[in-house]
Amino acid sequence: MSDLLVKIRDLKIEGRSDEIWNPIINGIDLDLHKGEVLGLIGESGAGKSTVGLASMGFTRDGVRISGGSVEFDGIDLLTASAAVKRGLLGKRIAYVAQSAAASFNPAHKLLDQHTEGPVQHGVMSKGDSEKDGMELYRKLRLPDPDSIGFRYPHQVSGGQLQRAMTAMAMACRPDLIIFDEPTTALDVTTQIEVLASIREIVEEYNTAAIYITHDLAVVAQMADRIKVLLKGDEVEEADTRTMLSDPQEDYTKSLWAVREFQRPAKPAVITGATPVVAVKNVTAAYGKIPVLHDVSFDIHEGRTVAVVGESGSGKSTTARCITGLLPPKQGVIEFDGTPMPLDYRKRTKDQLRQAQMIYQMADTALNPRKSIGEIIGRPVQFYGGLSGKAKRRRVDELLDQIELPGDQYHDRLPSELSGGQKQRIGIARALAAEPKFIICDEVTSALDQLVAEGILRLLARLQDELKLSYMFITHDLATVRSIADEVVVMKDGKVVEQGPKNEMFTPPHHPYTDLLLSSVPEMDPDWLDKVLADRGVDNIGDAAVGKMN
Repeated sequence: MSDLLVKIRDLKIEGRSDEIWNPIINGIDLDLHKGEVLGLIGESGAGKSTVGLASMGFTRDGVRISGGSVEFDGIDLLTASAAVKRGLLGKRIAYVAQSAAASFNPAHKLLDQHTEGPVQHGVMSKGDSEKDGMELYRKLRLPDPDSIGFRYPHQVSGGQLQRAMTAMAMACRPDLIIFDEPTTALDVTTQIEVLASIREIVEEYNTAAIYITHDLAVVAQMADRIKVLLKGDEVEEADTRTMLSDPQEDYTKSLWAVREFQRPAKPAVITGATPVVAVKNVTAAYGKIPVLHDVSFDIHEGRTVAVVGESGSGKSTTARCITGLLPPKQGVIEFDGTPMPLDYRKRTKDQLRQAQMIYQMADTALNPRKSIGEIIGRPVQFYGGLSGKAKRRRVDELLDQIELPGDQYHDRLPSELSGGQKQRIGIARALAAEPKFIICDEVTSALDQLVAEGILRLLARLQDELKLSYMFITHDLATVRSIADEVVVMKDGKVVEQGPKNEMFTPPHHPYTDLLLSSVPEMDPDWLDKVLADRGVDNIGDAAVGKMN
């Protein structure tokens, strides 16, 4: 076809480990036409990002294309010179990464980074590029489009930064954009804004896109066609509506059926029972900027309290107050009925031991230069006083608890593990202190749905066995339904609603809770259009707040 833009045939890619090249992609074919959006889905390790990068003629360090062909608009990217590829990348081919915060240079303003590509490629002058950048910001409904570009990356929200990255990718009006999990770390209300922004600008400029994601409901809103990958092989491909309504392969059907795990509701808390953690009238600030306002809730033994809300609502800040990393201006933090020093530096080792954290990004939470045994062994030695063979035995016990046998994983480095395995190591490190209370900060948001369900099942089993209490910070309401006993909804640093999970998911809701619930994407290609229409917005922009006005 004359509008065929990307043509990949029998693509084979290998990765190097211990000087041995192992197959990653096993002969994939891919066609992408101008103005078309192809969704690539599959679990971690399926090869989605590797194929997306290969469509640009690019591979990461330690990876090589060992066979097949990759053509972009008739140009063979595997044999093209470096000069030819430099002329394409950034100009006709663009990339939008999963983490905008990690992709922008923190030392330069947004607009300066936006203009770099058009100026270097000779598309337009810096002045014209600045004006065009402001226009793209306006199209993407960023606030104060004429001035937001003069802010630094840390001065805008995650959703705004993701849209600024989309604008930067569009700066040269490319023919192809690779979107690599661009909304994974965003809350549901922000995600609607970003999805609508991406879709509108892709349609306006007739840009082709490869949309990589593990979120099936999201890909249903974005893609014309869906290709399913598993361990480097293509499972099946079809147009989006056909794929959703009539998947042919068992693996695809299993993806559609994930999140079947639902913990049964626990009985009500005994009246007068002392909570493991009590947050009482906590007010906190960053410098002179108030961020929490009179926050109160309890977490009882063996129970999970999910704290939900959009970016900037105060979820993680509350966790920082509980751990003593951010001493509150007012209020009390109690453990087992005893007030704790508000500054962690004034807490005893036993007080520090009681509250541990599991972090969102396992990749950055584990020291890449330390073995798994060393990572878990450090808190074992610090809190338990164990060393030598006794420490090794305890580390292996913890690895067995998280279903990663010690004899296989003790001496590995984090780089040798999958995303789900790294998150399990984060869990084991938290358990090493033998705490009563663990803060789980978005621990499944960066994982595909199959792996995330395994992590939730593991956390539930450990809670039952060890009588652990969890504060589960999340923007994923499917996770809340799966694992929570109580729910706390936060907005603008305040608790707007809280109660048992079953009550919180039963109408009537607080208007903000209703907004969050209605913002969860559904496996319906028309869902985004319906939500935008219901909220009375013009396809994008005030999508997240239109319903509140």
